Amino acid sequence: METQLDPMKDDLPLMANTSYMLVKHYILDLDVDFKSKVIDSIIVLFFETGSQYKKTSSTGKEGCQSQFDETCEVRASEPCCLPVTNVSACSSKPEYNDFAVCGKGEEDTSDKTGNHSSKEQASGISSSKDCCDIENHGNKDFLLVLDCCDLTVLKVEEVDVAAVSGIEKFTKSDKITDVSKELENLRNQIVHELVTLPADRWKEQLCYFTRCSQAPGCGELLFTTGTWSLEIRKPGIHTPADFPHAIRIWYKTKPEGGSVTWTTDQSGRPCVYTMGSPINNRALFPCQEPPVALSTWQASVRTAAGFVVLMSGENAAESVQLREGILSWYYYMTMPMPASTFTIAVGCWQEVKQQSFTAAIQTNSEFSLLSSQADFRWHEEICGHMEYPCRFQNPAARLQAVIPYRVFAPWCLMEHCKERLLQLIPQCLSAAYTTLGTHPFSRLDVLIVPSNFSSLGMASPHIIFLSQSVLPGGSHLCGTRLCHEIAHAWFGLAIGARDWTEEWISEGFATFLEDLFWARAQQLSHDEVKGQQELKALLRWRRLRDEVQNSEEELQVLRPKKERTGELSESGASVVKHGLKAEKIFMQVHYLKGYFLLRSLARTIGEDSYLASLRKFVHKFHGQLVLSQ
Repeated sequence: METQLDPMKDDLPLMANTSYMLVKHYILDLDVDFKSKVIDSIIVLFFETGSQYKKTSSTGKEGCQSQFDETCEVRASEPCCLPVTNVSACSSKPEYNDFAVCGKGEEDTSDKTGNHSSKEQASGISSSKDCCDIENHGNKDFLLVLDCCDLTVLKVEEVDVAAVSGIEKFTKSDKITDVSKELENLRNQIVHELVTLPADRWKEQLCYFTRCSQAPGCGELLFTTGTWSLEIRKPGIHTPADFPHAIRIWYKTKPEGGSVTWTTDQSGRPCVYTMGSPINNRALFPCQEPPVALSTWQASVRTAAGFVVLMSGENAAESVQLREGILSWYYYMTMPMPASTFTIAVGCWQEVKQQSFTAAIQTNSEFSLLSSQADFRWHEEICGHMEYPCRFQNPAARLQAVIPYRVFAPWCLMEHCKERLLQLIPQCLSAAYTTLGTHPFSRLDVLIVPSNFSSLGMASPHIIFLSQSVLPGGSHLCGTRLCHEIAHAWFGLAIGARDWTEEWISEGFATFLEDLFWARAQQLSHDEVKGQQELKALLRWRRLRDEVQNSEEELQVLRPKKERTGELSESGASVVKHGLKAEKIFMQVHYLKGYFLLRSLARTIGEDSYLASLRKFVHKFHGQLVLSQ
């Protein structure tokens, strides 16, 4: 399968066979080592059988429909953090030592940077030669394919979730027998019951995910690593329904891996962060990259004292000291999201503290009154996404004009952030709220990232990266960029593109909405708003004209896959057209063409009517993936 793809071409392959098995939850256990520039990691993945196979089937024929055809009623659940007492359970790496017998010996074969020779990199456990020759010998074992690049995989094993104390509540039978086939089915049944728990039991669900991730292994799995993928099989297992639904992978990142950048901040201190790589997170952890693989996650990150770990989790984590000089940070996410949205930044960041909460409280009160009228007619409506603790069904969240926020920066930029950024955030959040309604995410961290960051900003769930370039001068550049990234909470994150080639759905909407948010944040008059927006439209038109005249025509198309947009192979694998094209990251055609399309629609039907339709669209499609149609 992979040999048909040329890694030197412009298209980015998405290798994961999501139609056969779909990851529902990740648990990551990460050790960050700045000396070797390696993240030593263990990841546990929990799966459901994919849409091509019924859960009780072993025939391999097409079965149940895709999750996107389902409509789930969501129970109101207040988003809050797990107790800190749970942190030690999922952040203490020594607990894995009892069953990490094979990983130890293989770790010794790596050098200090975690690199293995090509022979070791391409092999699994001792009998991995058979795995390497699967296609040549016509072996019919089922292959689980994960997206993976520049990782040193040490070991893969099945997790014995049936060994967890109290897990019987997730089984339909009272007794666990030692019959091998029954036990395999039982483990998969437990995982199924766990990943399908209702939204109002999310705390219990995360607790059992943690306990299952610490369960002993029950057999090593054969694996092969390629340029873009990790292929895993269990001898004698021929269907996804019978394949282990909970697996554990030991691996190390590489210093040159493309998903994270090891660098120094503006104060000269070491840091590492995910900077929005074209290959997304596949060089940070083995995952399913296609957007259809919406999943939740938990992560424990250990690092030396003095470092702060920020992530795209919904809880504002506090560090826990494991031993002298070592801290652990625990984050989690209960809203299913694509793996590409997972974000981490580890550095000596300093929190920029607020001097007064008065202004934020006043703004919150002022816009809460407006929201109670605007959102009232939605109160009884049912969300259209898969079940999770949704803020759109939470009365308190729907009245929250300004979500809790924090600002982090290197020491040398703290005064700039105090003067400029800190006061803009509540204004921009309130403006966004009055425009689109309920904030999809419960909190926001804003981080001023190192100077090697190649963009002005990047939005992920619960966290925004901003370039230092937005801080100098007046508030306009900082405010408009902040509004753009805040807009992505609705368009790009809460509502994502089902096909990544349609990035205009994210960037076009964010560019259009940044003007509306910023005008409201400044509280401009009608004439001032019109003048500002006309000037911006003129500048954008000139930029678009220049780009169209000086770039390849095929890179200017909003839907490069045309009528095949959204199509997948039978396995679920696909490619992102031009996803690795070097010049594409500098182009703004998708931003600008999308902006002018939406501007034209707004002017045709009237801005007020158009914004009302956008609010309805957000409420109907949040938590889902869409196409241009």
